[in-house]
Parts: sequence; structure tokens; C-alpha cells
Amino acid sequence: MEARIAEEFPGTQVTLVEAAGGLYEVKVNGELVYSKKATGRHPEWEEVRERLRERA
Repeated sequence: MEARIAEEFPGTQVTLVEAAGGLYEVKVNGELVYSKKATGRHPEWEEVRERLRERA
């Protein structure tokens, strides 16, 4: 997913956080875009892309 974000949104700093216990977060430019902990599931690409577009 990191590569897709970087490709579609050039110039963004992407950080994917994966850790024990199922933590999976997507942060862009230091801002939390998606949290599996909050939703209880992994994100779909379209969902992340929509959230990024809202911030553009």
C-alpha cells in the first residue's frame, strides 16, 4: 500500500506501522489516515485513497 500511496500522491511522506497485536496504521505526513485498531479491520485501498484525497 505504501508504494501505491507514493505513486498516486507524489511528495507525501508515507509511514505504515505494523506491530504485534494486529496494529496497522497508515500515516501520511505525520497525520493518521487509517487505524486498524480503531476500525477492527485492514483498510481497502479505495478507502485510504479517498481519505487522502479529502486531505489534498
